[in-house]
Amino acid sequence: MDGFRVSFGRELARELSAVARPPYLVVTMENLWPAFEAQLRTGRGKVHMVRSIEGADLDRALPEYATVSAVIGVGGGQALDVAKYFAWRLGLQLFQLPTALSANAAFAHRAGIRVDGVARYVGWVQPEMVSIDWDVIRSAPPGLTRGGASDILCYHTAHWDWAYADRLGRGEPRWPYSSRLVDEAASVMRALITDAHELHDLTDRGIETLVDGLRWGGAAFAYSGWTPRHIEGSEHFFLYALELVTGKRFVHGQAVGLGILLMSALQDNTPEEIRDVIDTIGISYRPSDMGVTWGDVGAALKLLPQTVAQADLWYTVASDHIASDAFISAARAWIDGDGGEFDRSVLKTTVR
Repeated sequence: MDGFRVSFGRELARELSAVARPPYLVVTMENLWPAFEAQLRTGRGKVHMVRSIEGADLDRALPEYATVSAVIGVGGGQALDVAKYFAWRLGLQLFQLPTALSANAAFAHRAGIRVDGVARYVGWVQPEMVSIDWDVIRSAPPGLTRGGASDILCYHTAHWDWAYADRLGRGEPRWPYSSRLVDEAASVMRALITDAHELHDLTDRGIETLVDGLRWGGAAFAYSGWTPRHIEGSEHFFLYALELVTGKRFVHGQAVGLGILLMSALQDNTPEEIRDVIDTIGISYRPSDMGVTWGDVGAALKLLPQTVAQADLWYTVASDHIASDAFISAARAWIDGDGGEFDRSVLKTTVR
């Protein structure tokens, strides 16, 4: 399941200015542009500073970019997704330069945007190249790239969700349960777990293992007939609910990391083991790390079944389990604590 060409090197932004078809559009964030302006400003192109990922806002910007010939995405998940969206809507050549590997956005054909505040993945675009610049990745806050592991470790909860739905006869006919896909995804996740210390230290090996995993997952979505079941599930749905409750956008890996822990606890799916891996990598997942309260988290957990139904998401533990006050209290004690076991006695209160 290949499909994404990757280049590792240094000063790769300068190379992009030589290969992207001019005039090109750079899609980035205001805080990042000063570091790349000298390498990418040609005087013949345009720059889009990402302030919104709402589809209607992006569509309003399209006419301004009708004369460009290529798109270069520079940044984290939001900038890369908006670059994909513009390249798809305008039918343009695309290059991606992640500044941190905080999510799998660089290695996904569809653009993750919001439509009336609801997460949607739309379009199809194949980047000419994803450029991994060693110096750029290491200059970003380390937690951003470490957090990218959440988009691989989420296979842990996704696989439980898929087997659960299949066992109850609530799976989707177009996505029949596939042990082959699950086994392949599990192999990718095991490789990341093996190199957890390397990723924490952001060694060449750790970064390459993360890139390999993200690259596999993006291609696996497209080339498995758009089956998402083996690569994400209820842990991502928690992120969507938390966004709805708070009106905030989060560092993807942090919120998904918290979702993995909460959903693995709700599933009774070896939550302590996956937490050990997340802690070894160094992903920050506590609500206080994200500027939210446990009240916000509790509200998001209680909203999960409604979020799943309204967005027509697939059947998971979030479809028929609602977090009780006892579960939320136990989750708080476990996650805010320094380790130990999750109190499973509260699980009997969560089935609807």
